[in-house]
Amino acid sequence: MTAPGSGPATGPRTAPGAGRAPALDAETSPSPAVRLVLTTVFLAYLAQLTLNPVLAPLSREVGLAEWQVGATISTAALMVALTSSAWGRRSQSRGRKPVLAAALGLGAASSAAFALAVWLGTAGLLAGAVLFVLFVLLRGVAFGAAIAAVAPTAQAFIADVTHDEAARVKGMAGVGAVQGVAMLAGSVAGGALSAVGLLAPVVAVPVLLLAAVLLVVTRMPRQEATALVAEPARLRVRDPRVLPFLVAGFGMFTALGFIQVVTGFIVQDRLALDAATTGLVTGGVLLAAGVGMVLAQVVVVPRSGWRPATLLRVGDAVALLGYALLVPDLGLVGIVVSVLLVGLGLGTAMPGFTAGPTLLVARHEQGGVAGLVAATTGLTFVVAPLAGTTLYGLWPPLAPLAGVVVMAAVTLFVVVHPRFRAPRS
Repeated sequence: MTAPGSGPATGPRTAPGAGRAPALDAETSPSPAVRLVLTTVFLAYLAQLTLNPVLAPLSREVGLAEWQVGATISTAALMVALTSSAWGRRSQSRGRKPVLAAALGLGAASSAAFALAVWLGTAGLLAGAVLFVLFVLLRGVAFGAAIAAVAPTAQAFIADVTHDEAARVKGMAGVGAVQGVAMLAGSVAGGALSAVGLLAPVVAVPVLLLAAVLLVVTRMPRQEATALVAEPARLRVRDPRVLPFLVAGFGMFTALGFIQVVTGFIVQDRLALDAATTGLVTGGVLLAAGVGMVLAQVVVVPRSGWRPATLLRVGDAVALLGYALLVPDLGLVGIVVSVLLVGLGLGTAMPGFTAGPTLLVARHEQGGVAGLVAATTGLTFVVAPLAGTTLYGLWPPLAPLAGVVVMAAVTLFVVVHPRFRAPRS
């Protein structure tokens, strides 16, 4: 479904002879190229999420404060926000293979250097401002710029090979589903590896990214010249076709940013755990979030047949309940139920956020809109993690409370805004 006048790309914006790629029918299995792209997304996010269970206790082991961890993640998010649109357009003009290979190579190299810095920190050879700067440069700037290429490249590809609403939503749900599976696997892997030592998950990250690089280089075919777009469109954030979706997504992921980083601190402080046990238990908690996300995108989204606006309304309401349950100290069970509902809600809403705007733009705009979607997500994590860790340091319930307030505003927005009540959304 497209906006009026936005049919298939024609004219000077497309390469000579360009045409539509073969459509991916909603009822057929993904093509080998789609499966390979989804596997690459899985490996990239598995590498990122394997570190999450040990990030909080690891930072305390090397002497960094909560706000410094938040600042590192915020820097990575800033790089995602700054570079996603460029990656998305570059993937249409240069091809998916060279973009993914270059980005994943940068991620593997920066993660290896980060692992060395962490080891030096645990050994007492690096500390204080020097270690903090290395965290920001390696895990923030370099890794953030690398991971920024993955989502827009995958989403632009899915948009290019799906041409009806059901297939588009299902394809975008596939991208979200592999991210959810990566959350599951990352939680398990990070928690299990932390039992060996807090450094083990850190070392696993560049190994996983190197595997992704090898997969792309050896298995992914180069994009045919006729499928490239010579001049991908640069979409404006204020474009009325996409702005309401970007506002909704910005709010959703801002709420998530307030609690994502502090979850490890919540687990450690509420349950009075040591560093090693915190990594293991936090992995289990994040596993619940991944279960919710996968359940939403493998079962709820495909079987419900809901349109993007409905997915946003239902998903945001469920996530709001999850955030609210995290405010009081309800013990381990309360934490698990809370993050399960957050994962279920966001997993339902995400395909609405990612697929909705792609249905309203032309082919030569798909890289641009995928970049805007990824940049919006990244932008939320520029401020939210730092704000969340700062609020947690002032008074622990403040961080989840902030998530509740933001999520409530988003839920109201998608209920009342005309774009989400229009037949085309």
